Amino acid sequence: MSDFQAWATAAQARTENVLSALLPPPDIAPQRLHQAMRYAVLGGGKRVRALLAYAAGELCNANAEQVDLAAASVELIHAYSLVHDDLPCMDDDDLRRGKPSCHKQFDEATALLVGDALQTLAFQVLAKPEAFPDARQQVTMIHLLTQASGSRGMAGGQAIDLASVGLSLTQQELEFMHIHKTGALIRAAALLGAHSAPLQDETRTRALDHYAKCIGLAFQVVDDILDDQADTATLGKTAGKDAEQNKPTYVTILGLERAKALADELHADAIASITPFGEQGQRLVQLADFITGRAY
Repeated sequence: MSDFQAWATAAQARTENVLSALLPPPDIAPQRLHQAMRYAVLGGGKRVRALLAYAAGELCNANAEQVDLAAASVELIHAYSLVHDDLPCMDDDDLRRGKPSCHKQFDEATALLVGDALQTLAFQVLAKPEAFPDARQQVTMIHLLTQASGSRGMAGGQAIDLASVGLSLTQQELEFMHIHKTGALIRAAALLGAHSAPLQDETRTRALDHYAKCIGLAFQVVDDILDDQADTATLGKTAGKDAEQNKPTYVTILGLERAKALADELHADAIASITPFGEQGQRLVQLADFITGRAY
């Protein structure tokens, strides 16, 4: 696992450098907006989505510089979603990644604009004319990210989440919500990494798609377990928030032990889809271990 830690640390640092270069400098007008954008994106987070893009890119022999853009685009979408999720009209949280939420550090109007600007920048990154030599490849990647971000993806999942407060959902209904809210962007991260390769291997892409669907759900199950079990200092965000807001979670629906067993089942299913690729898929196996075994 130490080899994985070294790889992950290098990939996280690489992502940070790419994002820092893509974000507008803080001294360019409008300075406050640009400062807030950098505050929301840089210096925090596990970069799980970026790691998925890099690991998938390695499996598919993608160009690292093109995976940089895929990784950055999903991290920008993810950061925008966190800024908006923390707003009083959404989850109303004052803490994110161990520091004040964007709207607490700046103000609500600025935070709203930060989310808008980060979302736009994510697509600007992928749409840059010289970014990819193959226009069809580029359009496919943009299409993947739009689907994962919109009403049939992350935004739709958040809408279902808000509408589900205080309701008693079945496991199937909860899964449907999280396939959209959390899983769609995680799936997109893996597929964008794969599509960064100049030649597409359909067998690998299908396997990656199944892997990402499983690990995306496992990520949310573990998130629910941690929200129930971990403390605020460990999580870097307010612990117990879901229970406080009477939101349905895998823990409230299944119980703690069954939720843990479900995470293990999804982890095993994800790894099984990658096993045929042997050592070439080892990074994805290690990443699945990291996602399901994390403490925050």
